[in-house]
Amino acid sequence: MYSLLGSALFVSLVAGHGHVTNIVINGVSFDGWDINSYPYTDSPPVVVAWGTPNTANGFIAPDAYTTSDIICHLNATNAKGHAVVAAGDRVFIQWTADWPESHHGPIVDYLASCGTSGCETVDKTTLEFFKIDAVGLIDDTTVPGTWADDQLIAQNSGWMVEIPPNIAPGSYVLRHELIALHSAGTEGGAQNYPQCFNLQITGSGSDQPAGILATDLYNPTDPGILVNIYTSLSTYTIPGPTLYSGAVSITQTTSAITASGTPVTGTGVTTGGTTTTSTSTSKATTTTLVTTTTSTTSATTTSTTSATTTNTTSAITTSTTSATTSTSSAGGDGASQTLYGQCGGTGWTGATACASSAACSSMNPWYYQCLPTAA
Repeated sequence: MYSLLGSALFVSLVAGHGHVTNIVINGVSFDGWDINSYPYTDSPPVVVAWGTPNTANGFIAPDAYTTSDIICHLNATNAKGHAVVAAGDRVFIQWTADWPESHHGPIVDYLASCGTSGCETVDKTTLEFFKIDAVGLIDDTTVPGTWADDQLIAQNSGWMVEIPPNIAPGSYVLRHELIALHSAGTEGGAQNYPQCFNLQITGSGSDQPAGILATDLYNPTDPGILVNIYTSLSTYTIPGPTLYSGAVSITQTTSAITASGTPVTGTGVTTGGTTTTSTSTSKATTTTLVTTTTSTTSATTTSTTSATTTNTTSAITTSTTSATTSTSSAGGDGASQTLYGQCGGTGWTGATACASSAACSSMNPWYYQCLPTAA
């Protein structure tokens, strides 16, 4: 597969500097795509990250902005599984260690609905992305300034993004991207590092923002793409479309890992307030963001200081509860729920009994699902 890369492309890729190793949702970690091994096996494991050949931690250059490589990276293929996250929850995105300090630039995040077919089979060229997170130049007191990637470096090469609370439930691709501007003073010098992940968003929101194709996100001469960061910048325009009005700005922090997650496979489509759940190890974790003016040290509190212009310290307090499994035999209205249908949970008023081949199982008070009894 490596032979698919042309010699010129290989030269640009070997200068690259990272990829996402895993994402963390409420303490549950889901593996990313391992470029060092997965491209070389006929049966790579099911993960929530989109696959690529070995990119050598490389980037997508501006001359490829109109090609499909800008969507989810070089020759990217659909992830075979997805992770479940509630609207309003946060996803921590962990990059490989030691992102270069010289690679200053913005960090942007997008969502794109996959429709009713699910993200495992969606045609990537039809995905229309809307921006949910964007951080660029934070402080320009000292050239080349403090950028979003400096915050990422301060958090051991990790980044937190919140899923907007009013997003309608359904299947989405999360497109996360670092843009390095250290060579962007000349046209074609910017370096884009896009990474994609399949999510099943649950909740009762109704927002379905309009998006645009990834091949229309950027132009090589956009002010935020063609820019000399080694001169004083009074302003910096983050490239791409306008931020979705329901996006939430958060203080950057980290997320402790308390369990390993198993991706959900299949469409797993949700409608209205219906929810589905992914399988994980025996703990479910609730994460609460605490903002203080001093750093607190204890056995259960992790404190991380963001590289911002304030002195605020963000700490994350994690409480863990054991997951339970229950089986129901009666429904609220006497009806039986179909296999993989919702069968309970906080606020649920529908059937709680499952078809004879399934049993109602729960991971926490919000996620109940009819699962095969033979599983």
